[in-house]
Amino acid sequence: MDATGTPPAAYQGGALDVDRELYRRIAAAERTPVSEFVLPIRSGLAWEVPAGHLCRIVAIEGPQVGDLNIWNRHNPRERLWASRTRQLQGAHVSTFDRLWSTLPYLRPLVTITGDSLEGYGVDADGGRVHDLLGTRCDPYVNRMLTGADFDFHCHSNLVRAVLPFGLTEFDVHDVLNVFQCTGLNAQDRYFMRACPARAGDHFEFFAEQDLLCALSTCPGGDLSVPMWGPHARDPIEVCRPLGVEVHRPDPAALAGWSPPAVAAYAGGHGLGFPAWS
Repeated sequence: MDATGTPPAAYQGGALDVDRELYRRIAAAERTPVSEFVLPIRSGLAWEVPAGHLCRIVAIEGPQVGDLNIWNRHNPRERLWASRTRQLQGAHVSTFDRLWSTLPYLRPLVTITGDSLEGYGVDADGGRVHDLLGTRCDPYVNRMLTGADFDFHCHSNLVRAVLPFGLTEFDVHDVLNVFQCTGLNAQDRYFMRACPARAGDHFEFFAEQDLLCALSTCPGGDLSVPMWGPHARDPIEVCRPLGVEVHRPDPAALAGWSPPAVAAYAGGHGLGFPAWS
């Protein structure tokens, strides 16, 4: 058992250590705005974040969940690996956690530098915010559960968002649910709670690589209205826009930082015939 009286994390090692002083310095540095935009309700948009820049997602009018995808801008095969990030960091993430990329790259895409909800902790039902447990809502599950088609689920919003960048539905992947509060119930099943964000709350990350990001303003809004089940109805009245800001920090604050290298494993996978003695 660890200091909390629970089993220790399975994944440990110096490679997971983060230079907190460096990222505090970057987050606190003078910054120059590069771009700023608003995503309307039930929409999706993709944008670029150069390496060494900060990106902030803002709940500009009140609680609203956003589903986030991230790719290496130059190689979309390298993208957010939600399941490995759950193992290396946690099922819910906050300041100084990293979002990791897929094999064979396995390196940080971003480091989280700001989270106005980091003090939320664990609520009475076991819920936590900024969720990697679940994934995006999609029209395929909706059709299966309701028998009806709806084209503005997060999956579809993300599909439309990435088309101008030459990507397709096959490139959309498991998400980070920004501002979303979730957990596992007594039956070990996924639950969602009403989003605790308020107007002005933000989630900010530092780009470790040149990135393409895409965000969907979830059609469930703040998730206070069930989308499926006996009490489900259209939650349009609890849908709100989200803001996105990209900033360039003072270059002096980046002293000591360099983009992470790809995984050091040689990649043989035992395919070469061994040289038996």
